[in-house]
Amino acid sequence: MNILSLNIRGVGQDGKVNWMKKLCLKEKPIILCLQETKSGELSELWIKNIWGSSDFNYIQKNAQGFSGVEGEFCLGIKGNIEGIDSEVAVVNVYGPHSTTKKIRFWESLEKLLSFGDMPWLLCGDFNEVGNPNERMNSEFNKSWADRFNKFINYNCLIDVSLGEKKFTRICDNGVKFSKLDRFLISEQFRNLWPNISAVTLDKHLSDHSPVLLSNGLKDFGPSPLESSTNG
Repeated sequence: MNILSLNIRGVGQDGKVNWMKKLCLKEKPIILCLQETKSGELSELWIKNIWGSSDFNYIQKNAQGFSGVEGEFCLGIKGNIEGIDSEVAVVNVYGPHSTTKKIRFWESLEKLLSFGDMPWLLCGDFNEVGNPNERMNSEFNKSWADRFNKFINYNCLIDVSLGEKKFTRICDNGVKFSKLDRFLISEQFRNLWPNISAVTLDKHLSDHSPVLLSNGLKDFGPSPLESSTNG
């Protein structure tokens, strides 16, 4: 089981379609979560092109193709994964920048998680860090980090370690680093895949790196799970 998440920062730039196609071909994800496409409705043909086959369902902000849960800052699906009896919920997240929207962001996610006691996975660009070590050469806001950690702890989520490459975003000037992209999973989700691990892949045509969740036994660095307070 591989799940791939990427803040693509616009799909129109030359080479990005081929980049995503190569990522899907190499990593073979069962679910691909894209954020910040900066596009209107993406056609089924476009999605088929990057996915590499016609065997897929999908949902986007305009709620096309596959029934799911849509919020102001997230898009989710639930269903069965082959070999697992229970339903699993996967939520694609794109966190806002403004203070007022951040409050609504956390409230909407907490409301979503209250819908059912099931295995949950939240992934994407949360646009927030959990501690000062997740930023370099950029401002750390302790109050918002505390709010982020409170959300993780209150909802009993686990922050999956990304191994040795802890930074997922590098600003265009190459000076500011941060860990904005991650996977948050429930205990039920971890129990289904006890060997779950995550890794930050090489950045290419976005200021964000793709992040990959896997239940394989690859060596992705240190302990695959870390506490929510340590990020």
